[in-house]
Amino acid sequence: MRRRELIKKAGTLALSAAGLPLLSAAEGLVARPVSKLPRWKGFNVLDFFNPDPTNRRQHTPEEYFRWMADWGFDFVRVPMAYPYYVDFDRTRAIRRDEVCRISVERVHEIVDLVDTANHCGLHVSLNLHRAPGFCVNAGFEEPYNLWEDPEALDAFAFHWAYWAKVFRHKTRSQISFDLLNEPCWREDMNDQFSKRAAVPKERYRSLIIKGFDVIRMANPKHLVIADGNNIGTEVIDNIPELDVAQSCRGYAPGLVSHYRAPWVFQQPDDLPAVSWPHRDNGTLYDKAWLREHFAPWITLAAQGTGVHCGECGAWRETPHRVALAWMDDMFSVLTEHDIGFALWEFDGDFGVLNSNRRDVQYDDWYGHKLDRKLLALLQKFV
Repeated sequence: MRRRELIKKAGTLALSAAGLPLLSAAEGLVARPVSKLPRWKGFNVLDFFNPDPTNRRQHTPEEYFRWMADWGFDFVRVPMAYPYYVDFDRTRAIRRDEVCRISVERVHEIVDLVDTANHCGLHVSLNLHRAPGFCVNAGFEEPYNLWEDPEALDAFAFHWAYWAKVFRHKTRSQISFDLLNEPCWREDMNDQFSKRAAVPKERYRSLIIKGFDVIRMANPKHLVIADGNNIGTEVIDNIPELDVAQSCRGYAPGLVSHYRAPWVFQQPDDLPAVSWPHRDNGTLYDKAWLREHFAPWITLAAQGTGVHCGECGAWRETPHRVALAWMDDMFSVLTEHDIGFALWEFDGDFGVLNSNRRDVQYDDWYGHKLDRKLLALLQKFV
């Protein structure tokens, strides 16, 4: 079947799958505790991160994927905002009846990126960074709440049924499906600084099962990943029967990873100086602290569930020497327990290319600014 016909047909099949009731492990698809994941090492690329395709942040060229592979990396995570690839009137807020209106042309862009990365030998993890009714970030008005509205859950299932069908012939070594970026419960979805908490466990479990079922209907061997609860920080402890891997985060402590980031700190210029190791209010943040922080994830991996750190890194305002020392300890702890990582991001403020840091002596790399010290640190753990 030609690609365009497949993409259109996938939408019809996804609509039928999305409305199915939740399946238990006994009643539905055969499930088993997930086998250990490869220790993937790589990057996030943000081509489809912005809900508005006219403000597309990046156009990752094939040479980026070739450089990743040449430098020893094997993994790319692709966080997507679903409005990027749906068709609606962008002069107003999206309506419920438009959430599943797929733009075939935008889908082609995503398929091309996945195929290109695979061609370069990289595994691609497709992630819904913004799903219908939820995103950890503000900046887009949703028509409902994913955690409270069954219609939103059906739309969530539609999107995963669609992508699973589009990529049904991909192998587990080529693609995985990361259900939802950093789930959390937020009092005000439109307030970036609104208080956040863990999603009630049973609600998150229901969403995971729904996504798992529709993805496995397209291909029983598809690899499914769920981000930890409470912004990716807490192990999901009530899905032991499911063949679902889990994704943690490498952003702790936040004062180090997001130093002076205006979307994290309301008064970023008033922060104290930061170091690594770092002492704050009587707590010593060092490598031993990192081991304790990652202990639940280390235990989960030891029990046989696949674990991967899907996002990590330090923003451009963290002093470079501090960022490198902290990441050296963090990656050492993860590597000791065979847990891989994906830096946020490849090209940009957290990345190895064009990070806009003021305290780095960059190398010229084919017209780009390469942070050679950060790259060398990452390669130490490849």
